[in-house]
Amino acid sequence: MGIPMSKFSESNMQFHSVIPGKKAKSLGQIALDVVFGDSKNYRKEKLTFEVVDFHSAYHAILGRLAYAGFMARPCYIYLKLKIPGPRGVITVTRSRQRAEECLQKGSKIADEQMTAVEIEEYKKNADLSDLLRAKKPASESAFQSAGETKPIHIHLEDPNAALTHISTTLDSK
Repeated sequence: MGIPMSKFSESNMQFHSVIPGKKAKSLGQIALDVVFGDSKNYRKEKLTFEVVDFHSAYHAILGRLAYAGFMARPCYIYLKLKIPGPRGVITVTRSRQRAEECLQKGSKIADEQMTAVEIEEYKKNADLSDLLRAKKPASESAFQSAGETKPIHIHLEDPNAALTHISTTLDSK
């Protein structure tokens, strides 16, 4: 939105389970005017938003405090938000297709973030030198070559790694 960090006030808010496996700390709070309705019937309230630095399918999430401020009544089944206005009820309607797109995008983001968390956990617990060594000597392999082979050392970083046998009849290309 191009709002400088100097406009944020301090916050110690933390979000759990938004990013799988991590907690997200708020960068700060900002109060913004939020308007629902049209030029003939509208409501304007100043809402305080927590600003976070993580990927999400949503740009802003309204919660119970926002609903209370507007005296709004959300209906998740019909994707409608009803708000009392000065000239009658203001109804905010959203697209079911857009909601499905956000759900799919949010699921994809969560999968990507969870994969990153799992890879970091794996790196902490895996012994990389163990991955380079064959689990059993090549002589015990059930595979038997039909032709002549020669031993080749393919793990240059690990001089103790088992040799790999390749065919001597392969074309040099």
